[in-house]
Amino acid sequence: MKKKLIIALAVLLLLISGCSTSNNNEESQEQPSSSPDKQETPVDNEETETDKAQQEEKITAPKETLQKKDEGKNVTSLQNALREIGYKLSEDGVYEEATTWAITDLQLQFEKLQATGVYNKATQNVLSSLLEDAETDFQPGKALPKQAETTMTSHGTPVLSNPYDQLAIVNKEFALPADYVPEDLVTPNVRFPFTEDLPKKQMRQVAADHLEELFATADEAGLDLYAQSGFRSYDRQDAIFASNAAEHGEEAANNFSARPGESEHQTGLAMDITSPEVNFQLNTDFGETDEGKWVEEHAAEYGFIIRYPKGKETITQYQYEPWHLRYVGEETAKEIMKEGITLEEYFAE
Repeated sequence: MKKKLIIALAVLLLLISGCSTSNNNEESQEQPSSSPDKQETPVDNEETETDKAQQEEKITAPKETLQKKDEGKNVTSLQNALREIGYKLSEDGVYEEATTWAITDLQLQFEKLQATGVYNKATQNVLSSLLEDAETDFQPGKALPKQAETTMTSHGTPVLSNPYDQLAIVNKEFALPADYVPEDLVTPNVRFPFTEDLPKKQMRQVAADHLEELFATADEAGLDLYAQSGFRSYDRQDAIFASNAAEHGEEAANNFSARPGESEHQTGLAMDITSPEVNFQLNTDFGETDEGKWVEEHAAEYGFIIRYPKGKETITQYQYEPWHLRYVGEETAKEIMKEGITLEEYFAE
């Protein structure tokens, strides 16, 4: 009897032990594994977020056309892009002299770009390529030193370090280097009152293209415009000023004739225009002709301004010259002509 009782108790204990093991196995299957190989991957999520952040922070060249005096986030983006390829610039969002210098230096290093200091579509394409090519041997500052070799003229006028700048002020306070000759001079396809192939027929490419458009529209309006005098070298200006000074005295001559280095004609961005009605002369009577009135009204549409307007003689320090056109680009020209101001006043604002 005792043996039977002992056997029964042993069987009962075995049954209880089996149930407990079974329950533990089921609970173990329901709980997630603590094995590192089977963990959900928050690391992958972190990597994805990092990749996204890097993509968002990727420096790119802005698509907008920008130039000196512009401000805002697009200018900051441009400055960031220029810094990325090696230029040492601030990121203040102001398109000032340093940014203009960097863009000009960049443009001078690529033949397909016009060196104007204005950031445009063609410049954007080149900048984008440089940003994408980490192996490029591009050298910032290689083409245009930050400072001119000669910093003062013989008359004590500061010399511009960036003579290529489309918006450079050239006057009695800022002069061009004596050896500066634009590399992109061409002869615009417009009328001249002479047939000789002289340097004064030439302008820089960007200005020549727009002068052709201005003349074409004037022709459609039935007007009779002629181009008289464009590019003038430092040496040529020196001879002209010396002749005028000998005849009128240096002080008087400087009211209507620029000293060498101080003439806009050396920029290649200026052209004196005239008409048969004033016998192809360059005098104030041109402003009263149909051609002169039309040019004053429409020049800005083609990027030109009347550089020495009437009533602004104390600012420009030159007499009224309705015949003297200066290319500054459409945006700037429209603002200057609309406000009735000079280039000096435009940059003083």
